[in-house]
Amino acid sequence: MQETVINIEHLSKTFTTEQGALVPALKDINLSVDLNDFICIVGPSGCGKSTLLRIIAGLEQASDGMAFYLGEEVKKTNREVGMVFQDYSLLPWRTVLDNIALGMVFSGVARNESLQVATQYLKLVGLGDFARAYPYELSGGMQQRAAIARALANNPRVLLMDEPFGALDAHTRILLQKELLRIWEQDRKTIVFVTHSVDEAIYLADKIIVMSAHPGQIKETINVTMARPRDRGNPLYGKMNARILSMLDH
Repeated sequence: MQETVINIEHLSKTFTTEQGALVPALKDINLSVDLNDFICIVGPSGCGKSTLLRIIAGLEQASDGMAFYLGEEVKKTNREVGMVFQDYSLLPWRTVLDNIALGMVFSGVARNESLQVATQYLKLVGLGDFARAYPYELSGGMQQRAAIARALANNPRVLLMDEPFGALDAHTRILLQKELLRIWEQDRKTIVFVTHSVDEAIYLADKIIVMSAHPGQIKETINVTMARPRDRGNPLYGKMNARILSMLDH
């Protein structure tokens, strides 16, 4: 029986504007994520995908319902849950190596040890030759690789990814999708990945969560049973793509 890592029960989130108006973002979300799952969440803009991820990470609090990590209610951030943002969030005045090591240093790991671990993860994402470079010297795709390495270096059990490839060109995006799958198959982290791209979700995920427009609700959970590596020319791939796009249109 699979171990449930994340469990979300009847979770809702409402924001209050500066004028005092209530804006519902999420409504009655129920979701379980098992150990080693690769789950993608897709839905229209404004449906609360990123908000849901931030609640799982402990960066936001739910208005109603609860999110649990390994049976404990999520009330704050947790070192075992790493997050990769779309904007990389690398510190421009630190080298790439120092950026990767930063979380470990803040957690009390000795600097020499943190640099050794950071070096290993830079090699894992193909940036071993750029340890002494600064973020501005890297392309967007390389910066995103560095952001993934930084999250992995803290050895999280769960990796939350908020549209990490959304700002990249199509070719770089496809390359990093393949790279992420390679890392996942090697490390077997549990991944929850938010994306606007249905194609990306089908290529990456074991399971796709399709959300409705705001307030975001789960319309359907789709198991992706196609073997990896997935062929975008496979008729089943195209059929699933058309099905999910039709769901989002409605």
